[in-house]
Amino acid sequence: MNNIEKSACPAREIKEISEALLKAGFEACLVGGCVRDVLLEKEPKDWDITTNAKPEEIQKLFPESVYENNFGTVGIKTNSSDPRLKIVEVTTYRLEGKYTDKRHPDEVVFAKTVEEDLARRDFTVNAMALRMDLEKPFELIDPFGGIQDLGKKVIKAVGNSEDRFQEDALRMMRAVRFMAQLGFVIENETEEAIKKHVGLLEFVSKERIRDEFYKTLMADGATEGIDKLRELGLLKYVVPELMDGVGVSQNHHHIFTVFEHNLRSLGYAVDKKLSLEIRLAALLHDVGKPLSKRGEGPEATFYGHQVIGAKLAARILDRLHFSKEISEKVIGLIREHMFVYDPETVTDAGARRLLRRVGTENMEDLFLLREADRIGSGVPKAQPYRLRHLKFRIEKVSKDPISAKMLQLDGSDLMKDLNMIPGPRIGFILAILLEEVLDDPAINSREILLEKARVLNALEDKQLAEMSKFAKKSANEAQTDIEEEIKKKYFV
Repeated sequence: MNNIEKSACPAREIKEISEALLKAGFEACLVGGCVRDVLLEKEPKDWDITTNAKPEEIQKLFPESVYENNFGTVGIKTNSSDPRLKIVEVTTYRLEGKYTDKRHPDEVVFAKTVEEDLARRDFTVNAMALRMDLEKPFELIDPFGGIQDLGKKVIKAVGNSEDRFQEDALRMMRAVRFMAQLGFVIENETEEAIKKHVGLLEFVSKERIRDEFYKTLMADGATEGIDKLRELGLLKYVVPELMDGVGVSQNHHHIFTVFEHNLRSLGYAVDKKLSLEIRLAALLHDVGKPLSKRGEGPEATFYGHQVIGAKLAARILDRLHFSKEISEKVIGLIREHMFVYDPETVTDAGARRLLRRVGTENMEDLFLLREADRIGSGVPKAQPYRLRHLKFRIEKVSKDPISAKMLQLDGSDLMKDLNMIPGPRIGFILAILLEEVLDDPAINSREILLEKARVLNALEDKQLAEMSKFAKKSANEAQTDIEEEIKKKYFV
């Protein structure tokens, strides 16, 4: 924490903006998270400047600026190639009124000093400033003992903890997020205030909750963060479905409860620095187990938990307003995470059907989820021989046709060569041909498929529809029968 002079202003843009304010007779202070990071000798993710200049005065100094809020924050445009510095936020010292809605201040009043401004902030480690000067060294402004709390690795609310959380209930989740990101602990009085006011989280928008949940998941201490959300009573307002797994025992294949297993699976994804989608899937992959559990003790079963889990995940991700792209991927990974990989059972056709369901682009992530599932169960190896063998088989068939688009014949060919007109018959025929090709890719040639199509085209619509439905059903039933045998073997 002795590197302030070296690290406080690493960027030309920050120096130039601060110097312009100072030369105009105003104050300029670095504030918030960037000061915390500088003192921890970390590279700040962004830089914030606060000043006694009013927004209109800031705009006069910096014509290339935008002011589109009611909080005194002016965005100053720069020509920086660094995304963090393209727009630098400069905010007027301010006080805040009451928070009637527990989310936003009823009014914002400009303050006279930086100390007054720091008093409105959330935690002591974020309530420090570095006063800039044209001639003197940087001066640390720390009215609430933030530097001591950094040394003790403590997250502590500024002033009265209860007041801070009643002002903005999201601060309770932010406390956990900073704990997870920094590897700190939450101070006792701050924890007690969170437990007392946990219900206020209901007043916070789902988007803001999602953003804090996302940041916690992406932190190095994500597993500790999620468990702390549970311990403090916050998790039931974020993902209550996860709470249903607390204390739920499994069977002789699992030494951990459902919730513990989900956390440990997330831990593997965190250790491997995996994506948000895989972390979400790892945390939620067994969320359907409490509802699917039958029996108790070593012989308990959880048949179909992946289907229930996928439906619950869809509800969770929709409620938290995750994007459609993220949701669809996570739901698909959860639905398919119980794929069979016994070498004596899985055929090339089965591997092709798995590829078709999951998508080639998602296969590696599905394997990573299964590894997280295994490690979360307490087994020593993430990739046993059986899983490696399936990877080999998937790679082997990856260039085989797995969708109608990969057939060597399409609807245009049917209309041209068989004089067919656009309609359901074309779809029926292509579906039947695809199922045959999934079983035997060698027949995927235009000539062979066209000959088969001629035979099929002689049938009535009703027959074609039934054959199309039967082909898909037979393939799915064959795969389901295999999976059910494996599930019974492993009590899943």
